[in-house]
Amino acid sequence: MSRSLRWDSVWGDRKKSRPLAARSLLAAVAGAAALLAATGAGADQSDMIKEPVAILQGLDKITARVSEITASVGKPVQFGALQITVRDCEKNPPEDRPEDAAFLQIDEVRPGEDNVRQFSGWMFAQSPALSSLEHPVYDVILLDCKGTGSNASGSPPAASGSSSGKDAR
Repeated sequence: MSRSLRWDSVWGDRKKSRPLAARSLLAAVAGAAALLAATGAGADQSDMIKEPVAILQGLDKITARVSEITASVGKPVQFGALQITVRDCEKNPPEDRPEDAAFLQIDEVRPGEDNVRQFSGWMFAQSPALSSLEHPVYDVILLDCKGTGSNASGSPPAASGSSSGKDAR
């Protein structure tokens, strides 16, 4: 004996479930909005701190040499056949989630020819694959944005005052 099932007997009356579905959807949207507000994901990006120095990392794929590049905003630096100009470097305030972003223009310098623009755009230190240089020989990523008061050179801090060889902490 085969018994056929009706749609209403399996899934219930659809007209009765509409108000419940609308309330559930409204609750989900309200919860997502509250979560965004609590985590600061919807925060305005205008509170980022402009920094004068970008710390980049360059990889020469032929020699496998990795170099750290310190580039001041507005001053071009050379890495192999690339000329890198940092136009802007910003980072989030310390109380927010760490995020560094720099606007870079990277040109390939060829002797006797015009420079060829290889990259122009924002790079993000915490998401290097999001926006990266696509070049057959070189990789360049952003590591950090530093201020003038920061130790951008990577060398140990100079002793100041009478610390007698110990770091003041």
